[in-house]
Amino acid sequence: MWQSASIRLSLAFVVVALGCLLYADFQISTANPWQELARLALGLVTPDLSAVDYLGQAVVRTLAFAFVGVTLGAVSGFLLALCFRHALVRGGCAFIRAIHELFWALLFLQCFGLHPLTGVLAIALPYAGIFAKVYAEILDEADPGPAHALPHGCRSLSGLAYTRLSQAWPHLVSYTAYRLECGLRSSAVLGFIGMPTLGYYLESSFAQGHYSSVGALLLIFYVMIATLKLWARPRLLPFYLVAAPFLLGSGLPIAWSNITRFVTQDIVPLPLRSGEGMAGLGAWLGDLLANQALPGIINTLLLTQIALVLTGALALVLFPLVSRHFTTRLSGSAGHLVLVILRSTPEYLLAFILLQLLGPSMLPAVVALAIHNGGIIGHLVGQRSNTLTLRPDAPNGIARYAYEMVPRLYGPFLALLFYRWEIIMRETAILGILGVATLGFFIDSAIQEIRIDSALVLILITALLNLGIDSLARRLRARLRLRYSASRQGC
Repeated sequence: MWQSASIRLSLAFVVVALGCLLYADFQISTANPWQELARLALGLVTPDLSAVDYLGQAVVRTLAFAFVGVTLGAVSGFLLALCFRHALVRGGCAFIRAIHELFWALLFLQCFGLHPLTGVLAIALPYAGIFAKVYAEILDEADPGPAHALPHGCRSLSGLAYTRLSQAWPHLVSYTAYRLECGLRSSAVLGFIGMPTLGYYLESSFAQGHYSSVGALLLIFYVMIATLKLWARPRLLPFYLVAAPFLLGSGLPIAWSNITRFVTQDIVPLPLRSGEGMAGLGAWLGDLLANQALPGIINTLLLTQIALVLTGALALVLFPLVSRHFTTRLSGSAGHLVLVILRSTPEYLLAFILLQLLGPSMLPAVVALAIHNGGIIGHLVGQRSNTLTLRPDAPNGIARYAYEMVPRLYGPFLALLFYRWEIIMRETAILGILGVATLGFFIDSAIQEIRIDSALVLILITALLNLGIDSLARRLRARLRLRYSASRQGC
């Protein structure tokens, strides 16, 4: 029953995506993209570590921002998870996680400037909302039976520690470790707005055409992600957590007058500041919605739906690369490496590279979103496939894929895809900073023109759009009875 409903829904999404293609801008505007791609490929295979200035400092700062931001987010998220049953807490967490960390960074830049606090809060705030939701789901999945055996009058915190928390601890640790990987990606991307992380030097190297430096920076980033389990061992984490705050750097001093101005003037709509009253506010808001919000929403939705379907198609193609039912030990290791690279490359970074090669259009954004998210879902579905046992006479090759594996994995696959839907929407909006005409384009333009009031309205619209998509995805998952472990949804 649910299989046929899932297939009908999947076909509906494909039809919608094909319809969106009619209105999408996929033009390649660069003169010779293949020549630039060849130069980039040569730089990737001939990385020049000596050509990158302050490389060690960039790596240290990237790690420091990730550790401090993720730690603050995890601690805050755990405390929020304990009271997540309250509607106000759930709504607040949903709102802060619906706004991408780069949008938070752009707002904090107006208050704190290029200070480490900008980068730390930009990671910690949305991550707290994410941690709260996932931690709460993990705790709710714990067996409630042991709690009934507690003696009468046992304190709630003691009961939590000895029952649900002890059961959920391995999943909490696993998800936190995975979120640290996400934090490293977020930290690197903060360099594109001026923070001294790897993204800052990557953008500089690209602008100067130093592709060997680009190759070196990317190689270091991939090695950092791939070896995370080796250097982020539990016994070393206390040392990292103590050292990280001292390695953030000093940055520019905070001008407290900027914070006062931001709160009392910048975020106040222009008509109210100039004394035009509610009539002026209505006209200002109507113009903003018609000329910026509406085009941004349309383009964001178009790009999201195309990227969502392409992500699903790519994930179904990629998961056999890490499935023991299709690979040998050697080919499985090679497939795992490929998926590590795909899912470890931040979509913002990949879109930036593709925009330099192909020019400003929706094509680089769609490809970047599909590669990053397809790599994540393909990896998770491949892991799920390794838990399945096939009968001795199961077919091989295409028949095994089409008739044995996909039908049994399609439910978890679709659940993961719906989990990623809101995330893809959030990422789509932020790619506007690179020049794609999504909501992020208009937000970035408003901030560049010091129209913080307009930017804040557009950011609120982005958050509401993400919340709407998240609510719709939950309804669809519930209707199809799709479920996947909260600790394995990816980031």
